[in-house]
Amino acid sequence: MSMLRFGYVTGPVLGVLWMIVVATSVAVAMSFATGEAFRPSILLCLVWGALAGVAGVGARRGPANLAIGSGVVFLATLFGIGPLVMGEGVDWVARAFAALLLALSAIPPIRAILVQVTTLGALSRHEFEDAVIRFLTGFGYIFFTAIVVIPFYVMVMTSVKSQSALLQNPLDFSLDLDKGWALFRSYSELFGQFNFGSYLWTSFYVSVLTVLLTLLFSVPGAYAVARLRFRGRAAFSRSILLIYMVPMIVLALPIYIAFSMTGLRNSIAGILMIYPVTTIPVALYMLQGYFRGLPAEVEEAGLMDGLSRLAVIWKITLPLSLPALASVSLYVFMIAWNEFLLAFMLLDDPSKFTLTRGVAMLNSSEIPREHLMAGSVIATVPIMVIFLGLERFMTKGLTAGSVKG
Repeated sequence: MSMLRFGYVTGPVLGVLWMIVVATSVAVAMSFATGEAFRPSILLCLVWGALAGVAGVGARRGPANLAIGSGVVFLATLFGIGPLVMGEGVDWVARAFAALLLALSAIPPIRAILVQVTTLGALSRHEFEDAVIRFLTGFGYIFFTAIVVIPFYVMVMTSVKSQSALLQNPLDFSLDLDKGWALFRSYSELFGQFNFGSYLWTSFYVSVLTVLLTLLFSVPGAYAVARLRFRGRAAFSRSILLIYMVPMIVLALPIYIAFSMTGLRNSIAGILMIYPVTTIPVALYMLQGYFRGLPAEVEEAGLMDGLSRLAVIWKITLPLSLPALASVSLYVFMIAWNEFLLAFMLLDDPSKFTLTRGVAMLNSSEIPREHLMAGSVIATVPIMVIFLGLERFMTKGLTAGSVKG
């Protein structure tokens, strides 16, 4: 560690690591976007990363210097001696774009990572840790973005490709815009031939009803645990989440047998009975913490004014708890929307399928693969839009009860 805390070591090491990360990311992105061969050259990443790291230590960080450094890496990559190796079939437009993307993703960030490293000599602990933290932050952004974006991109691109194109080159995820609206043929067939509109509606109202049933039971239960005194309250509070310690696959067979004997299998009523069982415990756990954080004096004032306990809950506690109720509702909605095991086990009639059950039906050798990916996109996009649109309410609700008063 002591050797690393010298500018002539820290700069090249972080420069090399960042160059490898960027070259790999650009290679993967360009390969998916064009269907051509792009790959990082580890040896050239070592050379260019070390040079960029040394140049970034103590360098003047004006726009001119950044432009010169980026231009050198751009030209080197464009003419085949840079960190990114391109196949012979790649046209010059794609080459130039890849080289520009690599240069802009490498040189300015390396300078930003080494902004506190001003000497090739010994570094203070603050200078060294600042450079390492900046590198890890940038790497974290790229890594976790890639984990989320790449699978979604592959799913979307596969859904708009024909079966023949997938068989010809399964790794080509480029988009053929010449087909126009024909790109979305698999989506129109899902709604026209596979009844996906019905699956969407079923999943929507089942999820909404699951939210309402969950709140109906979890709100009074959480309030009782948080406010009322009764024997066994502490044990009940600690054991709320014990149900999640038992894997659902262990309960699958008993649930299947019980629902078959009672005639609830293959019915929406059965789904609406079992879904809240899986969501009420987590809703109880989330709401009781929030209710405990609300000032008890407000409720006591309502009781002194002649309100009943139920009236206090309805007129005082629930309005103050709207952020928590919104976050719990969103969380329960996502659980119900994405639930697969119980729907797969209990539903056999296609007219009653939820969306996840309908997508599972597409996983067949007789159905083109793009239909399965299109169904996955249909199942993913609505809940993603809802979550991104309401994420601030969920965050506010999850943190609102963390500080009392």
